[in-house]
Amino acid sequence: MAQTILITGASTGIGQATAELFFERGWNVVATMRKPRRNREDQRWLELPLDVTDAASIQAARDQSIDRFGRIDAIVNNAGYGLVGTFESMDEDKIRRQFETNVFGLMRVTRAFLPHMRRNGAGVIVNVASMGGRLTFPFYSVYHATKWAVDGFTESLQFELSATGVRVKLIEPGAIKTDFYDRSADFTHDRALTEYNALVEKGMKKMNAAGAKGAAPLVVAETIWRAVTDGSGKLRYPVGADAKGLLAMRRFLPDGVWRSMISGQLLK
Repeated sequence: MAQTILITGASTGIGQATAELFFERGWNVVATMRKPRRNREDQRWLELPLDVTDAASIQAARDQSIDRFGRIDAIVNNAGYGLVGTFESMDEDKIRRQFETNVFGLMRVTRAFLPHMRRNGAGVIVNVASMGGRLTFPFYSVYHATKWAVDGFTESLQFELSATGVRVKLIEPGAIKTDFYDRSADFTHDRALTEYNALVEKGMKKMNAAGAKGAAPLVVAETIWRAVTDGSGKLRYPVGADAKGLLAMRRFLPDGVWRSMISGQLLK
């Protein structure tokens, strides 16, 4: 019997690539997004509306998925967006939206499906975080705050679920060629705050250039496949040469050396 995976944020980028990969490899796929576009004429594919900021839509997607396929074997918490820019320019509504999507939304989906998996005595919860959950760059302060929260939540949850048969995985991509740097990013900077302007112009230009050279979403999808199917208790899965290299350097370099290196590369 085919296993079933549910993916949030499956309309584009990493979510879409992951849905396609699991479908090609024989899984039942529940591809969820805020505004579904179409449903394939295939019994193994189900496209559903799901807004991670709306608990009712999460519960409806859960119930329809289980009604269709009988059980959910894995969920991928991929939905998210990036609030980017100078912190002083961001109002509270934007900051709340960032946390509602990247942190509380991920928690809502996990909480909705966890009882089902616990009763089955098996399942995999995959949280798509970022290398930005363990290191930082300029102008991503609130985004980093959400990804550090996801990192801590996921690591702690793995301890809690160790006796249930449910495994927890953390995906840590580096720069990936998706619309994160375009449609999914919310850039905020008030140019009246003139002290920041030169740094913003230099830093964002270099950050966006790095994003344009990032790995393809399929690389992340392949890593998610490995995390779901390897049967291991491994927690962290860095994705991309930049993530692996920078996370290694952040681990061993003193704080002052790290900050000088990042400032020199992005702000000078």
